[in-house]
Amino acid sequence: MANVFHSLQSIFKIPELKRRVLYTLGMLVVYRVGGHVPTAGVNGEALAAFFKQQQGSLLGLYDMFVGGAFSQATIFALGIMPYISASIIIQLFTAVIPYFEKLSKMGEEGRKKITQYTRYGTVLLALVQSYAAAMYIQSLPAIEGSAVVPSPGVNFVLLTMLTMTTGTIFTMWLGEQISEKGIGNGISLIIFIGIVARYPNDWLNTFRAVRIGSLNIFGFVILTAMMVFIVAAVVLMQQAQRRIPVQYAKRVVGRKVYGGQSTHIPLRLNTAGVIPVIFAQAIIMFPGTLANFFKGNVFMENMAAWLQPGAPLYTTVYVLIIIFFAYFYTAIIFNPVDLADNMKKYGGFVPGKRPGKKTAEYIDSVLTRITLPGACFLAFIAVLPFFMQQRFNAPFTFGGTGLLIVVGVGLDTLQQIESHLLMRHYDGFMKKGKLRGRRR
Repeated sequence: MANVFHSLQSIFKIPELKRRVLYTLGMLVVYRVGGHVPTAGVNGEALAAFFKQQQGSLLGLYDMFVGGAFSQATIFALGIMPYISASIIIQLFTAVIPYFEKLSKMGEEGRKKITQYTRYGTVLLALVQSYAAAMYIQSLPAIEGSAVVPSPGVNFVLLTMLTMTTGTIFTMWLGEQISEKGIGNGISLIIFIGIVARYPNDWLNTFRAVRIGSLNIFGFVILTAMMVFIVAAVVLMQQAQRRIPVQYAKRVVGRKVYGGQSTHIPLRLNTAGVIPVIFAQAIIMFPGTLANFFKGNVFMENMAAWLQPGAPLYTTVYVLIIIFFAYFYTAIIFNPVDLADNMKKYGGFVPGKRPGKKTAEYIDSVLTRITLPGACFLAFIAVLPFFMQQRFNAPFTFGGTGLLIVVGVGLDTLQQIESHLLMRHYDGFMKKGKLRGRRR
């Protein structure tokens, strides 16, 4: 603990790092303040009462990603999600459309072009989603005698589209500024802060449950110990790698000798990150959300009942979809053939494997094997909230997408701070030995 406090003090001893951390915190404060500025023409209390009934739907999932801004219809109601969706679409285009694949291999110039297309896609998706949100909100019935939209119509729809799209563009700008001038990945940190903002309320609900007796002290202790253990397991799995050794042959260019060193290819057990869980949640929650629009339809109501969170069919289908998308998304973002070709180009080879096709096949076979335990662990974390609520009567949601995002973004940001500290010869947060990072 003393080392942690010492590292925190070291952050503010490095002017550049101090400036970056304070800048990041300032931008996140701006985002959280904007998340409480309401969109004109919406009864926030009536809308919040409606969203209390949507916890297990797609709307509830979306609201979690934007830190509760959607359930309050604020100017940041769409959050950064249109940008995330546009980024995923462009990434898929890179794998299937030759033009985008060519851009991805053009270096800095190609990256700028892809970023530009991602921004255009963000604006387009924000317009579509804001229109859908405006139409949906104004179609809601009166909640507890209060209309959600007192004055519906074309003016309300256009104003909501303008407000929410502008909010999304500003949120995208905040994220890019954090990435450029702050510390960590700005887009990820915006999602991170939206999820973490709910934690104080969850802890208050837990203490209330202990006080009124719905959660006994022994159950609270067991629950806390499980949470600590699960967070440690998530950190371990996020950092876990299978390292494939690579040897580079010596090359003589003029009077200089290049290569000859040994390195490795780090293959992560969870290459796809949190994306499989997000895709799986969107698919598994779709029938239940759709059933809300078809009241009285027996088939849709039965389908929604079969796929209720925690039901056996729901859990089985959910797990299978997560495993499928773990392999699917890994295949999209990681190309063993390109990796093997680049190694061959620079004189690298895996000991015992022929360069080129045989190396690509070997890397692909290793990646296929290690993806399975990573996918199974993702599935376990995804169904964990249902188990904890049913078994321990937990008054909050722990696990799932939120936990994976919080741990992943936290580790990434911590590692960036660590690199700044170690460059200046300060002790880092992840010190492995007594002499590592000691100030010279």
